[in-house]
Amino acid sequence: MPPTNSSLFRRKSIAAILANPPADAEGHGGAPGGLARHLTVRDLTGLGIAAIIGAGIFSTIGQASLNGGPAVSLLFVFTAVACAFSALCYAQFAATIPVSGSAYTYAYTSFGELAAWIIGWALIMEYAVGNIVVAISWSDYFTGLMDGIGLHIPLWLTMGTQSAHHGYEAVMAIMQAHKPLAEATPAQLDAYKAWAQAPELPGGWRLVVDLPAFLITVAITALVYVGIKESKNASNLLVVLKLIIVAVVIVVGAFYVKPANWSPFAPNGIGGVLKGVSAVFFAYIGFDAISTTAEECKNPQRDLPKAMMYALIICTVLYVIITLVLTGMVSYKELGVGDPLSFVFAKVGLPRLSALVAVSAVFAMASVLLVFQLGQPRIWLTMSRDGLLPPVFAKVHPRFHTPSFSTIITGIFVGVPALFLNMDLVVDLTSIGTLFAFALVCGGILIIDPYGKSEARFRVPYISGRWLVPLVLIACSWLLWRYDHATIVKFIEDSDGTTAARTGEGWYAVFRHQIPYLVFMLASLAIMVVTFRKKLSLLPVLGLLTNLYLMTQLGINNWTMFLIWLLIGLLIYFGYGYQHSRLNKVAAG
Repeated sequence: MPPTNSSLFRRKSIAAILANPPADAEGHGGAPGGLARHLTVRDLTGLGIAAIIGAGIFSTIGQASLNGGPAVSLLFVFTAVACAFSALCYAQFAATIPVSGSAYTYAYTSFGELAAWIIGWALIMEYAVGNIVVAISWSDYFTGLMDGIGLHIPLWLTMGTQSAHHGYEAVMAIMQAHKPLAEATPAQLDAYKAWAQAPELPGGWRLVVDLPAFLITVAITALVYVGIKESKNASNLLVVLKLIIVAVVIVVGAFYVKPANWSPFAPNGIGGVLKGVSAVFFAYIGFDAISTTAEECKNPQRDLPKAMMYALIICTVLYVIITLVLTGMVSYKELGVGDPLSFVFAKVGLPRLSALVAVSAVFAMASVLLVFQLGQPRIWLTMSRDGLLPPVFAKVHPRFHTPSFSTIITGIFVGVPALFLNMDLVVDLTSIGTLFAFALVCGGILIIDPYGKSEARFRVPYISGRWLVPLVLIACSWLLWRYDHATIVKFIEDSDGTTAARTGEGWYAVFRHQIPYLVFMLASLAIMVVTFRKKLSLLPVLGLLTNLYLMTQLGINNWTMFLIWLLIGLLIYFGYGYQHSRLNKVAAG
């Protein structure tokens, strides 16, 4: 029996969602309050590539390679497979419900209103918070480029307050311990100089802000505000430039590869490779943004599924090749830098190419900002239409046909934190929010079409998971035991108190880091049992399991912050959304 409209799990029918507003009505783009339809499959694929090939390839791939060595290339493959399961589910939803809203809308039809709100709130992490990372990374490349041409921006205007203060404290600790400054990293020394040179504020704080990150956010927000047509033209141009540069990097870099640098292939084992999960997965979240533009596609039911798969395949191949080239050109031990592509060419004596990569990164990451700034306002617009946010979030500009108020708020939400925050924190938060969204989308397909009988233009191929899911879990358990035995031993020792006794810490202080892993094991068993009993579709189940597993790799501290974020969201929902929901008004009427 379906939930009633007065419950927390009240669901919207697909017909009701398509009618609010009409998804494919003639003249939709010209109607008052409508979004303009300009996007083709080529444009959508370009938007996906623009979002996926960005901060991942030009920034976070360096730290992932440092942790995992050359084997991080396999992590890109594994993550791409996990994304492929999710992309298939996204594609079916997009073909079934071709309206803005992405995973939020999909959850509304499958899990109900409360889950839809939770995922909509989590998507704020995926888009707005993720763009903070991209803006900060863009700033690093931009200031480096300016230094290269002799235009030096004061250090206290090029990094966040949080990063500068941490670096300052680290260098002060080294000095107070009478140790040589050589023990400090270059980034810490720059942070120390920035803090020391910055104008002093009351309370001992200093005016240290990342001004370039703020200004690029303002510029991109203005472009997105003006219109989808202008945004797609800018995105397509930037994608062509980006792909040319990536091709040059691969072709030229291949001549400098030393196979000896690939040995050992996985120096820190599977555990080291999996440390890069948040950085690697952060690179892939862009394909989700394609689905937020459904109401601006010329033929969303046909083109959205194609674009998602095209973008995922193209970017995976490029990421694997780039990773192998990078780790072949220099030792993985040297790649823990913020600009790895530029760094490796400078390292092998190609300063001009290094400068060219730095220039291209400035444009490449601007395109990522563009796509994410497109996605977030359209989710808020959809939530506002449903009554879960104030009506002003659904306001569409009469001339530009864009969600004007939501676009401005998104710009503020990204630009202001980018002035102050540290990049590492928000990368992990973005990844956990995205994985949560992907898991719900996979689970949603198991609810609305568990046996592949949908009449949508695209549907996930049905393969019975009754026997295959247990076999997959058994095979994965054996592989974990065979190749990452230390992780299992650590789990046992943390659970039985052995680690606590050895380190002198409390049992819970040690065990709490294993809670996500324990939850995953219990969830896997439950999913396996349900799949066996109901013969659920294999691919969505595998998508659900892989996303949940990747979430366990992000650490208990990130889970804690994510849960705090969700609690804040629930307070807003029960304070406003529940009462103003259109479904609630229907029930009351």
